[in-house]
Amino acid sequence: MLAIGDLAPDFSAIDCHGVPLSLSALKGRRVVLFFFPKAFTLGCTIENRAFRDNHLRLQELGAELVGVSVDTQKTQCEFAAKEDIHFSLLGDPDRVISRAYDVLWPVLRVDRRVTFIIDPDGRVEDVIRHELRVYRHLDDVLTYLEKHPLPAALDSAA
Repeated sequence: MLAIGDLAPDFSAIDCHGVPLSLSALKGRRVVLFFFPKAFTLGCTIENRAFRDNHLRLQELGAELVGVSVDTQKTQCEFAAKEDIHFSLLGDPDRVISRAYDVLWPVLRVDRRVTFIIDPDGRVEDVIRHELRVYRHLDDVLTYLEKHPLPAALDSAA
C-alpha cells in the first residue's frame, strides 16, 4: 500500500456523471481519494453519505473528493443517483486503480476501506485506514485538512 510521501499513481476513468477524470488533471489541487468495497452495502452507503453531506466543507478546505470501488461505472451511477452524490465516483471493475494503489483484499478482490489525501504535487500526504469504523474516514480527513490548510484554502476562508 502507498505510504506518506509516495507519488500517487495517475489514473484515468469516466466518473458517474460521464466526465473523464484523471489524477494528472487534478494536479495543483489537493485530492481526497477514498476506496470502498462495494456500492449499496451498508457500511459503504454510510461512508458515502457522510462524504456527501460534507462535500461542500471538503471543497471549502481546498480538497477535490473522488470515490472508487470495484463496481462497474453503471453501478456507481445508480448508487450516486440513489444517494444524491455529486462528487466523482469511479467504477474500477478491472481493478486497475485498486492495484495501482495496492488496496485490494487478496481473496475477496474488493477494495479495502482506505483514504488517501494527495497534495497538489501528487504526493500522498496522509493515509487513513479503518475497515469497520466508517465515520472515522471523514472525521480523520476533516481533522487533517483543518490542521494542514493549503494557502489557497486559507485565502478562500477569509
